[in-house]
Amino acid sequence: MGLFISISVHTQNIRIPASYSNLYYNADGRLYYLKDSLAIFAHSEPVQYSLEQLMGQPVGTKTGVFFNFGTFKGSITYGLIPYGKAPHPLPVYRFEENLIDGKIAIQITRNFQYPFDFVDWSENGYCTLGYRLIDEKGMIVFDGEVALTGTGPFEVVPTIIEGPFVNQVESEKAVVWFETRKAIKASLEINGTMFSEKEAATHHEIEIIGLEPGIEYQYTVHYGTLQQSYHLTTAPKPGSKESFVFAYTSDSRHATGGGERKLYGANAYIMKKIAALAYREGAAFIQFTGDMINGYLTSKEEQMVQYTNWKKSVEPFWHYIPIYVGIGNHEALGYIFGDEESGLVAFVDGFPYERFSAEAAFQEAFVNPKSKLISEDGSKYDPDPVNVDFPSYQESVYYYTHGNVAMVVLNSDYWYAPSLAKEPGSSGGLHGYIMDNQLKWLKKTIKKLEKDSAIDHIFVTQHTPAFPNGGHSRDDMWYGGNNEKRPFVNGQAVEKGIIQRRDEYLNILINESSKVVAILTGDEHNYNWLKLTAEVPIYPKDYPHERLNVSRPIYQINNGACGAPYYAQEKLPWSSFTQSFSVENAVCLFYVDGDRITMKVINPDTLNDIDEVRLR
Repeated sequence: MGLFISISVHTQNIRIPASYSNLYYNADGRLYYLKDSLAIFAHSEPVQYSLEQLMGQPVGTKTGVFFNFGTFKGSITYGLIPYGKAPHPLPVYRFEENLIDGKIAIQITRNFQYPFDFVDWSENGYCTLGYRLIDEKGMIVFDGEVALTGTGPFEVVPTIIEGPFVNQVESEKAVVWFETRKAIKASLEINGTMFSEKEAATHHEIEIIGLEPGIEYQYTVHYGTLQQSYHLTTAPKPGSKESFVFAYTSDSRHATGGGERKLYGANAYIMKKIAALAYREGAAFIQFTGDMINGYLTSKEEQMVQYTNWKKSVEPFWHYIPIYVGIGNHEALGYIFGDEESGLVAFVDGFPYERFSAEAAFQEAFVNPKSKLISEDGSKYDPDPVNVDFPSYQESVYYYTHGNVAMVVLNSDYWYAPSLAKEPGSSGGLHGYIMDNQLKWLKKTIKKLEKDSAIDHIFVTQHTPAFPNGGHSRDDMWYGGNNEKRPFVNGQAVEKGIIQRRDEYLNILINESSKVVAILTGDEHNYNWLKLTAEVPIYPKDYPHERLNVSRPIYQINNGACGAPYYAQEKLPWSSFTQSFSVENAVCLFYVDGDRITMKVINPDTLNDIDEVRLR
């Protein structure tokens, strides 16, 4: 940690949520945590990078484009992006140069003339330049792009810097969303219909309606004078028995090994391969549940840089198939209390919740379905019924369907206070814990899906395993068998401990449902599966509370093998029932064929088969 640095949100006019405890402002407006009569001030690392800085303030010149990356030190590699000439357009890097005082003038007319003009910019009068920033230590920090018109002089024009992405694909509608460098009115053309925005913006969400089930549609996004074309495929009619495949994985935060394995925050190398493999296998969608980035940050600006790096790694395939994401512990964003001498004393979710929290950053970075679950406000633990004391669940807890399958996405790192397990005095959410309002929502949702004749199979996914096997035996939904671990609200422990809550959660999936096939988890950087039956030991010795009735089997399928540093297997009560444990990089492919489901697991790096399991 660095020295204490005052940041703008540490002012007394921001109300401290009543759900926290022992947090105060001093006379100077500095936030502190009171521990044993000692004031420990909020600490913030200097903002290392921001999107505004890394986009480089490009300006067209007579011969190309000029960038100013401010204080960034390192090099830039760049090349043209063949939009319209390749189905999965990526920069074709051709040149690398050192930045001088963070600045560089790139010569389009010199470097990309015949025979290197493979996008025909000199004839068409436009091109998009992709670039990659590499710091002085050789770490890739950012992938960006800028659109230019002209043949010299050049003009910087509106550029899609993220996307377009396909999401919320249903049988008769879908959403295409993207980010542009400048605020513009964009439009989308599909099936002979133009959907146009009424107001200029940098964030664009275009809802497409009037489609038919199970049809591949070409779509074209128009932005300024440029356009990009891809295709999407609508979902089949609800309840369709038509066969399809979907992919699942998690945990892609950056790793060792250099190159794209550590693209500031994300393992872009493995993520790109997983998305490519899922696309090749014809996946209808990809579900990714948590720890996409390194995170654990005090700067929302840096959080958004890491999210952008993750999105860019799978962008060439997200043009075509939806990727639904869930939140994990590494998406943590908030206030750290401590310094070099005392170390980290406390870490809580940021506030004000609507602007500076892990949940707010996640909701801003992605476009997921929305549910009616708002927050933990209104629960029996809510200390202030008038004011908002908990962050939003919007877009981190939801469900969606495809054919005869429903996917229920949970947030097991809600209101996450990373220090809580050891330092409960601040209050906060516990890693792995499903809080009361979310549990009620899950119960209601499962009941609704049970009654839905169109749904035959339900998958439930959250980041944390109910039964950890390697790397997280001291937390997740187990905590070494210590049921005393639980969230604290306004200084008070909630009623149910982590193992009790695990059992309440599993009771809904097992005893209140006949359709839940499996829970899909991550957090542990390995692949394995467990078939939970009444014979599997799941309790610590002399456990005093009511025990779960496992009336029917369900699977726990853990796949956190998406590029984060691996975790080896540990010995736990259920270890002898754990199957196919592997630390290879992995993607789980679920082949749904009416009443049958088969899971195939493949290493996306080497393409070897890891496992195959008949689930139904």
